[in-house]
Amino acid sequence: MRIFMRLRLLAPLLVLVFFSSCTVTRQVVYFQDVRNDNDTVQELPIVHEAPIRLQPDDKISILVSSQEPMLNAMFNLPRIQPALRASAGNAVSSADEVSAYTVDADGNIDFPVLGSLHVAGLQRSEVASFIKQKLESQNLLKDPVVTVEYVNLGVSVLGEVSRPGWFRIDRDHLSVLDALSFAGDLTIQGRRNNVTVIRKEGDVQKFYPIDLTSAKSLYSSPAYYLRQNDMVYVQPNPMRARQSTAAGNTFLQPTFWMSFASLVTSIVTIFLIK
Repeated sequence: MRIFMRLRLLAPLLVLVFFSSCTVTRQVVYFQDVRNDNDTVQELPIVHEAPIRLQPDDKISILVSSQEPMLNAMFNLPRIQPALRASAGNAVSSADEVSAYTVDADGNIDFPVLGSLHVAGLQRSEVASFIKQKLESQNLLKDPVVTVEYVNLGVSVLGEVSRPGWFRIDRDHLSVLDALSFAGDLTIQGRRNNVTVIRKEGDVQKFYPIDLTSAKSLYSSPAYYLRQNDMVYVQPNPMRARQSTAAGNTFLQPTFWMSFASLVTSIVTIFLIK
């Protein structure tokens, strides 16, 4: 009877430990509102489907090709010699050899023969179609193939991720999940329910909250698809934040928890043997 009474006194501590463990699990699991049913395919619409569109200061490469090689050269910028790049002390890559067009403040590029073209607000496929139509309508080339690639477009990922940094955009749709995967996913200390996308729109900075624990919230966010120059910030959880202080570091050291576990064990033993 006495042992039973002591166990009842220890029950609140055991319940607290159990629910604390459950809370930690809930904090690191993605898409918690999606049922784990292998026989059911669940569908969630992506509310804001936003492809990458060109903005001032973006750089793009444009390659025109056709069955007339001599004429192709009229519409392609000369490639930068790798030796020039190497002499500047920069690493040489295949991207360094491609000359790029810079979208000016008015949203235009200066294209050979065709002159000034307004490309701001267009997707790269639309730029390619636009230039192809111009070349054909003016009888400059027959059946040209126009390829447009991004040169300097990218996003930054900061905070509690494995590999923070700047990552190049190489596709027309780049989601926040893509960017986080480039950065090696969140660390265990990153708050899945508190990710922020920072985006400049006009003269203001907008902060979009992202909750990775809710699939419905994630796919309905206007920041699910990223734009060039977006910043993705992952906030640290309280445990990680406490590590910035000396007391927090001491509190979170493994030796502290070993001592704490030893203390709890001693207390349980004393209760049981008395």
